Amino acid sequence: MSLKTLIAGWAQPGCVEWIGLRPDRRAKMATVDAAMISADGLEGDRGRAGKRAVTLIQHEHLTAIGSYLGQGPVAPDILRRNLVVSGINLAALKGREVQVGEAILRFTVICAPCSRMEEAFGKGGYSAVRGHGGWCAEVIRPGRVMLGDAVQPID
Repeated sequence: MSLKTLIAGWAQPGCVEWIGLRPDRRAKMATVDAAMISADGLEGDRGRAGKRAVTLIQHEHLTAIGSYLGQGPVAPDILRRNLVVSGINLAALKGREVQVGEAILRFTVICAPCSRMEEAFGKGGYSAVRGHGGWCAEVIRPGRVMLGDAVQPID
């Protein structure tokens, strides 16, 4: 089997576990059950159009980050990503078009941690999030996303 075929494969669809909106810089995250994704990102979020319109993180990485901090899973609102997704490896979707609910996104670049992670988690917070901060995506087709929606590549 070719490497290209292996890279294109995926075992199962993922699932949207959490949706959060950042109304303003440093404002408290608003947790919602559903949101519209427009070309600029999630409506009600202070996202920016382009390759960083929507931010996503693996649900499984919340436990990893917490373990590096000597605690249980971290709360998704602290990381300030828009969507928490479980069951599918987001890193394997880089550069691909992915259906998330009704919307289609293209995963573009990693969502690196910022210095606020030290403020949020204490000493070592930044390092705990490195490699686990999630992904940024651009909006290819707007649409609604809800908790429980499938996340899967468009083949």
